[in-house]
Amino acid sequence: MESVAIDGPYAASGPGQTASRARIFVCRPGRRAGDEDCAREILATLARRAWRRPVDDADLAPLLGFYRAGRETDGFEAGIRMALERLLIDPEFLFRIERDPADAPPGTPYRLSDLELASRLSFFLWSSIPDDDLLDAAIGGRLSDPVERERQVRRMLADARSRALVDNFAGQWLSLRSVEGIAPDPNLFPDFDENLREALRQETERFVESHLREDRSVVDLLRADHSFLNERLARHYGIPGVTGSHYRRVKLPDGPRGGLLGHGSILAATSYGNRTSPVLRAKWLLENILGTPPAPPPPDIPPLPARGEAGEPRTVRERLARHRRNAACAVCHAPMDPLGFALENFDAVGAWRTRDAGLPVDASAVLADGTTSFDGPAGLRRVLLDRSEQFVETVAEKLLTYALGRGIEHYDRPVVRAIAGAAAEDDYRWSSLILGIVESTPFRMRRSES
Repeated sequence: MESVAIDGPYAASGPGQTASRARIFVCRPGRRAGDEDCAREILATLARRAWRRPVDDADLAPLLGFYRAGRETDGFEAGIRMALERLLIDPEFLFRIERDPADAPPGTPYRLSDLELASRLSFFLWSSIPDDDLLDAAIGGRLSDPVERERQVRRMLADARSRALVDNFAGQWLSLRSVEGIAPDPNLFPDFDENLREALRQETERFVESHLREDRSVVDLLRADHSFLNERLARHYGIPGVTGSHYRRVKLPDGPRGGLLGHGSILAATSYGNRTSPVLRAKWLLENILGTPPAPPPPDIPPLPARGEAGEPRTVRERLARHRRNAACAVCHAPMDPLGFALENFDAVGAWRTRDAGLPVDASAVLADGTTSFDGPAGLRRVLLDRSEQFVETVAEKLLTYALGRGIEHYDRPVVRAIAGAAAEDDYRWSSLILGIVESTPFRMRRSES
């Protein structure tokens, strides 16, 4: 689309009545209140939501001052607009402030207030402020009751606003935001276009959202036999019978596409523009699936040779074998490369292939300890499913990191294991993990400043 032109509205007599204006103007002066009484009601309603707590006359005084200044020059709505501008630059709106109790000794753990807990909960699940139901429960002191906390969590997960967990948590955890920056070589991948880029991202987002909405087991992310495709993506994957631009749930044929391992978004985000990278894919698996990130590479590592020693074409696997002859490289590559080799049938944009550099793709691998051999994505999936508890602990760790807004420390490890262990009794459902995080000590408590 190159341009858009909009005409109208014609003969407009004012700004109109939109949903957002109706939320702001909860009263009108002259109907049941004077100008300032109505302004006070409007600003009290807005400030309560923006500051996520009850407000009193002292809180409203500065806002009313701005309202009066605007009212004197341009009328009632201009006064509300000026007060709203003041509200939206207030630190209590811009930041989530958790103040230590006045009598708390330095470095002492203490329980968050219900209002602080309400904000943590809403920003965790919705990436936004508490709604009236959650705020009323916090003001009434009901969030101290675990039954009420569970009711709120289940209500909030059922709300459409929990889509934020997909956009923000899954976007970070699964590297979906990297899809926007991939730049496949147009000479090697001439069919790649913006429609395909969008479809790759949409597939994974819709896949994760469906699991969250259906409250499925987290392990199903690895073993699911379906995905969400439109015609463009199905053609890219070589799956027939899907027509039209809309996305729909498609049962995948027996083969390599099941679960996250077959998603083109992840496969493309862990490749280079002109070739696959078993190393990047293995690093992604270790960090995001198994929770055992590799050490950073040492400095001055030589680049991967582009061809064989005589200048002949070589597969990425063969070039990496040559790379591993360097002892400094082999330390990290020996445990990593087998995981990436199993995904070599997927090219740099996630399409299936059987040849690389004119040679048959070898997707067989053996774990570094020599105990397990496997072949291709299906074999790798079985290896990961044998370590499903480790995968669930990784998801719990990533979710807890996201919920707290800080990295996980060594003293958080027992909490992560406890959350995953408790979720096992409910088949590792998403709601079990999320409830475990909300009930955890790190989520409900903080430590006073030293």
